[in-house]
Formats: sequence, structure tokens, C-alpha cells
Amino acid sequence: MNIAVLISGGVDSAVVVHELVQQAQHDLHLFYIRIGMDNDEGDCSAEEDIEMCNLIAHRYGLPLEVVSLHEEYWDNVMEYALRTVKAGLTPNPDMMCNRMIKFGYFEQRWGKDFDLTATGHYATTCEIGGTKYLATAVDPVKDQTDFLAQITYDQLRHLIFPIGSMPKARVREIAQEVKLPNASRKDSQGICFLGQIDYNDFIRRHLGVKKGPIIELETGRKLGEHNGFWFHTIGQRKGLGLSGGPWYVVKKNVQDNAIYVSNGYGTSKQYGRIINLDEMHFISGNPWEGEDGKHEITFKNRHTPHFAKGQLSQIDGNKWLIESDEDIQGIAPGQFAVIYDKEQHLCYGSGVITL
Repeated sequence: MNIAVLISGGVDSAVVVHELVQQAQHDLHLFYIRIGMDNDEGDCSAEEDIEMCNLIAHRYGLPLEVVSLHEEYWDNVMEYALRTVKAGLTPNPDMMCNRMIKFGYFEQRWGKDFDLTATGHYATTCEIGGTKYLATAVDPVKDQTDFLAQITYDQLRHLIFPIGSMPKARVREIAQEVKLPNASRKDSQGICFLGQIDYNDFIRRHLGVKKGPIIELETGRKLGEHNGFWFHTIGQRKGLGLSGGPWYVVKKNVQDNAIYVSNGYGTSKQYGRIINLDEMHFISGNPWEGEDGKHEITFKNRHTPHFAKGQLSQIDGNKWLIESDEDIQGIAPGQFAVIYDKEQHLCYGSGVITL
């Protein structure tokens, strides 16, 4: 079987290569997707990544191709992220990156020539009644199905996740046992493809600075100033520069460039139980097609090991409603709520949170 393997220079994708080579039944072709920065500073991290990828390719005697999707990334993923932030909403560029870049443009131009595409994502798949489903990884802390919940069924059918059935600790062990050159390399953090870039610096460079008031929601009292509502998201606690905290961002006024905060860990203003969804996307089809009423689910509204329980019901067309069994902190419009079955195993898809 011919398999395209997306590698990043990190330990996860390197172990994917090792595991597939050990199976001795596939022809592997390694690919590194290069995304340049949006300035003239160069991209040192990419050079380090490519060097590591070359070491892995040489170790196993496999071909490596560095492909560029620079324009596609900036015209789609980051344009979406900046447009969403500017509208006062909370984007998820990692979800868009997976759908549009890794499994979108890459698949259309290179992946289509292979039987499957393998990645180092922590996820699994399963088949039920002839239909393939995205399913959670063995390691609940590393599980990345929430970042994959916007991919299409055609994309899912072409994907395999060879390390999704392993705990992260085991992946590290394998890398050390077989002496992979990146066995001790730290995991990358931050926005998809942008590595260690400072998020606030990135936003400042594109949207600038505009002073505005920080207002206590309950009293209307001005507590301080911020540099633009686009630097803040609903549920945020750090980076407000206020004393006597904790203070949480609970509301934003885009027209007045004002953010509203509430004080205390237990403030009811930062919690809710009703989540409205638009643009609902089911990866493998609506599992309740033709069924009215409320459906028992688990869900996430942020990247966390915790699954909240609730009921999902269809309001109209692609508009759905989650009624949570527990208080949910920081329900941020623009962010995605990811829907799972009640056993916390199958990832059905996701919808955009609205007011």
C-alpha cells in the first residue's frame, strides 16, 4: 500500500514513520508542508524541522518532499483567524488548518496519488455498518479529535492515525528505544504551523493597538484600559493587568471597543448551560437523521481532557442547541463546540458557537 506520511520534525510523526516501516508492507513517501512567516524575518524553526525530517528520512531510507502551501495558508486559515478576531469572535485556526491545508490542499495536490495519508495526530478511527468514524485517542490528555472535528468524510476515509492507540509516554519510549534523533525534542505549541510565535505579537502586527476601557460588568465601573478587544476572548483570566483578581472577561462590545469583566472564581457571569450552534458539521453524517427530540451527547467547547454531558437538539437547518448538564466556563462565540457520543468515543463533528 502506498502511504503519504505527513511529518513535522517532531517525535510523534517520527514514531508514525517507525511504526509503518516496522509493518514492512507499505511503500512510504514522507512530506513536510512548509508555511513561511508573514514577514521578512525568515523561518528558523522550519529549517530546524526540515533538518530533523531529513534525518528521519535518511534513517529509514525513505523519500522526503518539502511542499509549500504558503499562499493557501495565509489566504485561508490566517485570513479566517484575523477576520474572526476582528469581529470580536474566537477563532480556531487549528481546525481550519487541518480541514483546509493538511487534508485539503495537500490531499488535492499530493495525497490523492496515494492509497492513504498518515499523520501523527492523537486520534483513532473505527467502522460501524460500513461507515468510517473519527474516534478518540487512548490518551485523553493528548487526544486531538477536537482539532479534527471539521474535516470532511472524504478526508477521513483517506486518513490513518498510527499512534492514536498509544499513550504519549509510550510514543516517547519507542523513540528512545530505537534512538530516533528527535526522541527528546519538546512538543510544539501554539497556532498550527506557526510554532512558538507570540500570539499577541502576531495580532498586534496585523490589527494594531487601540486603547479601550475595561469595565466591571456588575457596576459599570472602569477598572483600567486594554489595547484592543481583539487581544481578549470570553473566559480569559490572564493578561488583564488588574489587581484584586481573579477577573474574567465575560463580554465584549465591538462597537465601543470595550471589554467587560467579572470578579471571582465562582462568578456566575462566566458560566452558562445553553450553547447555541450554527453551521453544524457532521463528519460521517448526522447519526440522528430523521429523529426529533433531544440526543444524549458529550461535548467540549475548548481543548481539554474533560467531556461535558448534555443534550443536543436541532432547532432549524444547521442550527442546533446544546443543553449542558453542568456549568460551562467561557462560552465564546466563534469558537467550536465538538460533539461526541455519550460514551466519549465517537467524534461526530462540530458547530460554531453563537450568541
